[in-house]
Amino acid sequence: MNGETRLSEYKAVILCGGQGTRIRGVAEGIPKPLIDIGGKPIVWHIMKMYSFYGIRKFILCLGYRGDTIIDYFENYQSRTHDFTMTIKDKNHRSFNDEVRKDRDVDDWEITFALTGEDTMTGGRILRIKKYIKEGLFFATYGDGLSDVDIGKLFSFHLEAGGVASLTGVHLPTTFGIVESEGNGKITSFREKPVLPGRINGGFFVFNQQIFDHIDNDSTVLEDLPFKRLVRSRSISMFPWDGFWHGMDTFKDYQELNKIWNENKAPWKLWS
Repeated sequence: MNGETRLSEYKAVILCGGQGTRIRGVAEGIPKPLIDIGGKPIVWHIMKMYSFYGIRKFILCLGYRGDTIIDYFENYQSRTHDFTMTIKDKNHRSFNDEVRKDRDVDDWEITFALTGEDTMTGGRILRIKKYIKEGLFFATYGDGLSDVDIGKLFSFHLEAGGVASLTGVHLPTTFGIVESEGNGKITSFREKPVLPGRINGGFFVFNQQIFDHIDNDSTVLEDLPFKRLVRSRSISMFPWDGFWHGMDTFKDYQELNKIWNENKAPWKLWS
């Protein structure tokens, strides 16, 4: 059994409940995962990255304006290909042979889980427990992009054991660092250096036991559940030195679109 076949057995859970309140002017009236990067929602980019590794079953944890995410995928083919519609029966749409032969048509199975507008990250994970029949599952936030090797993350989790593995990434500063001697003479200037240490990059592998550490809708995944796992030595960090970029602000939105438009997107693993 090769690595891709093994990965295809598992689902990827994507937390899609955010509003994008710090990206005003772009995220008005839509959830954060629908914000476009290069003309496609950021959640699409995340799903394409996972599907590169053979993972094609997704659970989207919906919250704020989840209906717009459902609408996007219900009309996915219509948004991306020419088609013919019979007006008398608007539900009847026919796509030409070229679409049927198109290898870029994504073969995804998506479960839309209505996890509540005010539910916290842990609560959203708990609510999808009934859809996880396999021994483990992948999970991530709906607003971060990376070229993290999902296959290596999977292998790391199996070797580390425990309940959870998270991807640890370096966070670049938003400002340059100036270093000087005691007399004030500048010795170096580093433009947006990578800070030492790592942050939670948001690409997880969880065993089913994670559900036992989440209390209810108000549970923040990164708080009590992770603290419990730390105490029991049941959580490990997979270090990743490659590309990672969250989309928390309008500046992040601009930067990710710039990277994509210049054809320099490291997360674009698919051809």
